[in-house]
Amino acid sequence: MSRILIIEDEESIADLEKDYLELSGFEVQTETRGDSGLQTALNKDFDLIILDLMLPGVDGFEVCRKIRASKDVPILMVSAKKDDIDKIRGLGLGADDYMTKPFSPSELVARVKAHMARYERLVGANPRSNDIVEIRGLKIDKTARRVYIDGVEKNFTTKEFDLLTFLAENPNHVFSKEELFRRIWNMESVGDIATVTVHIKKIREKVEYDTSKPQYIETIWGVGYRFKI
Repeated sequence: MSRILIIEDEESIADLEKDYLELSGFEVQTETRGDSGLQTALNKDFDLIILDLMLPGVDGFEVCRKIRASKDVPILMVSAKKDDIDKIRGLGLGADDYMTKPFSPSELVARVKAHMARYERLVGANPRSNDIVEIRGLKIDKTARRVYIDGVEKNFTTKEFDLLTFLAENPNHVFSKEELFRRIWNMESVGDIATVTVHIKKIREKVEYDTSKPQYIETIWGVGYRFKI
């Protein structure tokens, strides 16, 4: 069953859209704030997102930008704003379509079905996809060698990327500094253990919300490091 996320602050509208979409065979989740909707969109998989423009917390433009930076899911933007500039801006940020309120629920369902069918054709025509590692807001695109936190790209050096990817692909395993140096740098670690420590520090500064309480890379004192999952 296809999954749809509705990010809409007017609950009556969200409930109406949800009812019509569920009657059409979709599984639907709703969020009423931009910030919570963004987190849900980034941390869960949906086949299409219906995104209101005027939202509390984070507006629809910013939500769209951050989702598009991280995911290729179809985004249908809806708003009471009728100005062309808003439509141009929304589509420019990566929205696939723009609907002006008020609109009929049947029109919404028709647009949703059309966009999902188009997306499925595109995916079917190009089945190759990037090798992605995603863990709690952290996205590592191994194919493009790019790292994102909550949809925001972070710049990594070659060894920082290799070290983060290795740890993320081997979660809950404790690696000593010596072992990490051998695996990532392909050298014996004698006299170079500090290299691992420095790289871990730099990685944490880019991916952790609070480096004093890391949620991804944990220090196991006297042993080494472990990626928590």
